[in-house]
Amino acid sequence: MHYGTSRGQAGSSFDGTAARRLREGLRLSPEDVAYGIRAAYGMEADARTVAAWEAGVAAPDERLLAALAGALWCSPSDLMGSPGTLREYRMARGMSRADVALGIGMAPEAYARVEDTGVWTGDARQADALGEVLRLPVPALVEFTGRDEELARLLRKAATTRWQAYTGPVCALVPLSRQYVEEGLRALHAAYQSTTAASLGWGQPASASSRDAGRAFLEDVLAHFWQAVEG
Repeated sequence: MHYGTSRGQAGSSFDGTAARRLREGLRLSPEDVAYGIRAAYGMEADARTVAAWEAGVAAPDERLLAALAGALWCSPSDLMGSPGTLREYRMARGMSRADVALGIGMAPEAYARVEDTGVWTGDARQADALGEVLRLPVPALVEFTGRDEELARLLRKAATTRWQAYTGPVCALVPLSRQYVEEGLRALHAAYQSTTAASLGWGQPASASSRDAGRAFLEDVLAHFWQAVEG
């Protein structure tokens, strides 16, 4: 029996329920799917393996995910939930490491290290290309290219002081139009002010209450900013 990988390792965003739904829609049995994987892709799989994937007991590794998608006549992204890592976004696009490396103009071994370590070593042009090649959501692109800590620092300043002064620096980190960034910063600043003001209630020291509310808001400032931009 070959499951591909244990649950919680690579492929952790695999959606076994989606795999079962697609299989049943094609009126295939787990053995039919396993046979398709063996016959078309030459990979080891049996009905118990397919059933384990669908039950969430295990998840296919990268090569088996591509084979399973082929056997179910779908794309790898149809078999995955919300990707949480750069590797999972790549797998959802059905691309190899070499494909991505070529697409962004990075040496294959350098891109492999980025995936393995989570440390971005590319330049700004390669970062922009990464977003295009993998069609990454802006928050994911900012995180995967190591801009999130600097962005959070700027956003805390924007929320607590004059937000207008931080439009340019934030635009340099976030690949969005200036209009979206301005609207997001304006909303972020207003939300912070509203949060700290709302905490001034009866029975609590105003300064302590305001400080606690403001600190909690700023700790999650990135999430507040993305919500403000989406809004």
